[in-house]
Amino acid sequence: MIALDLSTIQLKLKQSEGKTLVFDPIRKKWLVLTPEEHVRQYILQYLVETMQYPASLLAVEKTIKVGTLNKRFDIVVYSREHIPWMLVECKAPGVEVTEKTLHQLLSYQRTVQCSYWLLTNGHQTFCADACDVQHIQWLTSLPAYQ
Repeated sequence: MIALDLSTIQLKLKQSEGKTLVFDPIRKKWLVLTPEEHVRQYILQYLVETMQYPASLLAVEKTIKVGTLNKRFDIVVYSREHIPWMLVECKAPGVEVTEKTLHQLLSYQRTVQCSYWLLTNGHQTFCADACDVQHIQWLTSLPAYQ
């Protein structure tokens, strides 16, 4: 498990019609702050601000085809060559990161093949180097962006 220090992350929040909204700097729009969106925004900010991943190479909640179903991944980080590099699956803080969560990520991996996987609920964070899918290595820190 990886310990991410999210304490310095500042989200842009506002109230509207009795709901808390958060500004997503990648999608450039205000979204309802659900528990999962809270985690997703913290992770996005962490990747861009702390890890220096290029914001222009992040995609958020895009539809992909998984078998015959339309699904949405949480975050994909692309390489400078615009090849999927890291697949990120976010869960609400109350949802434990389990084998079921990993299987969800792996179903997306079949469509969006990435070298790295990140699973998080904001409290539990796991990252794997999947460059060699026969020998997946769980990491102790997030990879630096190349």
